[in-house]
Amino acid sequence: MSATPRVIRTPDQRLRVFVSSTLKELAPERRAARAAIERLHLAPVMFELGARPHPPRELYRAYLEQSDVFVGLYWERYGWVAPEEQVSGLEDEYNLCPPELPRLIYIKDPAPGREPRLSELLDRIRNDDRASFKYIESPKELQVLLEADLAILLAERFELSRVATAPAQPAVTEAPAEPPALPAPLTRLIGRAADVEAIRGMLASGARLITITGPGGMGKSRLALAAAADPGDRSPDGAVFVDLAPARDENGVIGALAQALGVRDTGDAPLADKVTTALRDRRLLLLLDNFEQALPAAPVVTALLAAAPGTAAIVTSRSLLRVGGERRYELGPLPADDAAALFVERAHAVRPDFEITPENADDVARICTALDGLPLALELAAARVRVLPPRELARRLDRRLPLLVGGARDLPERQRTLRATIDWSAQLLDRPERALLAQLGVFEGGFSLEAAEAVAAAVPVDGEVVDVLPALAALVDNSLVRQHEDADAARFSLLATVREYALEQTQQDGTLDAVRDAHAAFYLALGERADAALEGAAQHDWVVRLGADTGNLRAAVRHLLDRRDWPGAAQLAWSLYVYWWIAGLLGEVRGWMDEVLAADEPLDDRTRAIALYFTQAITFWQDPAGTVAESLTESADLFHRTGVDDGEALALISLALAVLASPHPDPAAADDAMARSLDLFRGSGDRWGEAMAQVMLGRVALLRQQVDAALAHFEQSLELARDNGDELGVTIAQHHRGWARLLLGDAAGAASDFAACLALSNRLGHAEGIAYGLEGMVAVAALAGDARRAGRLLGASRSLRERTGLHNVPAFSFHQLFVDRMLAAGGTAGVDAETFEAAVAEGRSLPADQAVAEAEGLSP
Repeated sequence: MSATPRVIRTPDQRLRVFVSSTLKELAPERRAARAAIERLHLAPVMFELGARPHPPRELYRAYLEQSDVFVGLYWERYGWVAPEEQVSGLEDEYNLCPPELPRLIYIKDPAPGREPRLSELLDRIRNDDRASFKYIESPKELQVLLEADLAILLAERFELSRVATAPAQPAVTEAPAEPPALPAPLTRLIGRAADVEAIRGMLASGARLITITGPGGMGKSRLALAAAADPGDRSPDGAVFVDLAPARDENGVIGALAQALGVRDTGDAPLADKVTTALRDRRLLLLLDNFEQALPAAPVVTALLAAAPGTAAIVTSRSLLRVGGERRYELGPLPADDAAALFVERAHAVRPDFEITPENADDVARICTALDGLPLALELAAARVRVLPPRELARRLDRRLPLLVGGARDLPERQRTLRATIDWSAQLLDRPERALLAQLGVFEGGFSLEAAEAVAAAVPVDGEVVDVLPALAALVDNSLVRQHEDADAARFSLLATVREYALEQTQQDGTLDAVRDAHAAFYLALGERADAALEGAAQHDWVVRLGADTGNLRAAVRHLLDRRDWPGAAQLAWSLYVYWWIAGLLGEVRGWMDEVLAADEPLDDRTRAIALYFTQAITFWQDPAGTVAESLTESADLFHRTGVDDGEALALISLALAVLASPHPDPAAADDAMARSLDLFRGSGDRWGEAMAQVMLGRVALLRQQVDAALAHFEQSLELARDNGDELGVTIAQHHRGWARLLLGDAAGAASDFAACLALSNRLGHAEGIAYGLEGMVAVAALAGDARRAGRLLGASRSLRERTGLHNVPAFSFHQLFVDRMLAAGGTAGVDAETFEAAVAEGRSLPADQAVAEAEGLSP
């Protein structure tokens, strides 16, 4: 009997397509393959450092196991065979491909220079009945064939997936109100089973604040992830990972918590209050990683736990937080046998045939003893087994570590051992590799190959620019840099202890300022590239890309502010305006610009205009002193003086909102500001801005009860946004058009608009759009007299707003009007307030995906 065919999921669940090829000779084909895969909304898994010397075997084995389709691209080169290896990384990837994975093979011909070993591999592939292979001549041909073959593969397997899997469930929402998945380690946890059970036992017994302590590299984060992977009945809402490595103070801790929880910093209230509200009624487990750099902020944790009795926290730190209710779990080194097992497993990544033998057992034991059973130190040493046999490795460690350990007297003994091991491992690198490692310490939370190349290019070493690709490959191979899967491109990161070491090297050699300057310059340039793209069809892709680099964007702005480069800080804030808006970070941007204005230094007109805009526009409804309109007028005038038309137009939109929200609204002044704004956007060809202006004109028309005129403006905005490929603009226009239609009595049309707004906002992960869509459907249900559904959706919307920090922002929604009318009808409609409020309470606990599905059920 043949094996059961592998189940293929539908494309909207992001199938992973593993692409195997040599890198340089097939670069155009790799780009074509990526384009074909992404056109089907699948996720390409492509090693930008692939098919290189000493490939990260353990890493690509894990990626293969998590992939759904294998694509092989072959031409002339077989790839490099590392010392003591029998095959190249290219062949090894094919060999490690799980048997059940569909294999699509594309062979480029003609190939007059094909290497003999590749010919042998291709002969084997042709005889493999699990593989489908075709010949290609160009990247374009490959793109067409691959896209068609993947589509056919999905179609063929779709029915199988329906039979082989459980009954279909609603698609998992991308709504940010739900906790994101914990990071998935690519290696198994060794020797910590008892520790995992001990921490879970502490949670089960009622502990709400557990601090795992121990020196860097002991495996605290890895243990915490394992313990949190199954939070159990104590935390039915799941676990949330919060990376505190970049945090240095209370603001940093609160910001990291907000980002992990999906809480938007809209600037309307203190972010700490929003985080507290988001946690208040939830039963979550927080995993607060790397707290040692922000110990003064420890009271933040106890305050949150006091306000949210259903929440518990696991903290990893080199030191105790020393706050009330804290229970310590001190993590010790691995026992000898487990240390040896970990060493062997990590050695397999570079020497698959390595095992402990009677001849090397004593040397492996000496290595584990010298490294104090520290997991990270063992991993760094194991990476050297490729070129150093255990006896030589033990001899070098015996000679080198005591000298290095003796230097850092201010560190605990095991911490000194780890730092010495990192230094020892770094000293074995070539000079360019050591220099690149030091430069990479500037990155916060990961980086792309492009970013690493930009920093290296700006800071030459011995008069020459480091060739990043091979140097980065060596750092990955030696476990000093981690490589991560990403749907768009390879990303990399440094563990906190390695990053500290790297930054120390730049301080010692005097290049830290130059490296930080280069880092900021790269993200300034990235912002310039993203500016226009964020307003069009590439918006979603750019939001995802920038989201991965939020830590670096923050670090770049912080550096510019510390250097008192006010124009640079303002420019980075301005170019990414749409990103800050979608990501819910405008409150943080406001803080930066407050700092610019508070410096009390001369500012050029453009910088002052930007700073005024960000500090005033997001709080137009909070203006007891009546100064917002005045400041926005100054911002518009300064933009006008410097010829920044889009800035002037945006400032005028905010000015219109401010005069409408004042205690004495002035619709005529708002009309004037909006008319000038629309002219400016049209004159500069800014269709994104024109769409926003049309929405505002429609809102002014509604304020004047001119619903037909408002509908016309909303439809013009929707047409502009669609033509521009601006998905955020489409959701905004559809939401507004839905209300105009409902106010005109077109309930079916309104329901259709609100449903479309929900679906697109859900895809974008745009919490505010989801809340607006739910509220629109509340009105539709209320108009139909469906009190239970109206109540459930209202409860879900309120909960979503609280959990994402949007509950204090002025909302453009009329749902309460329709709810009041329904309740006022009372007995004639069979509706009573008690039934409705019970439904609201039900809705507050409704998961976001279920609320969206229930709301979409109202659409005709």
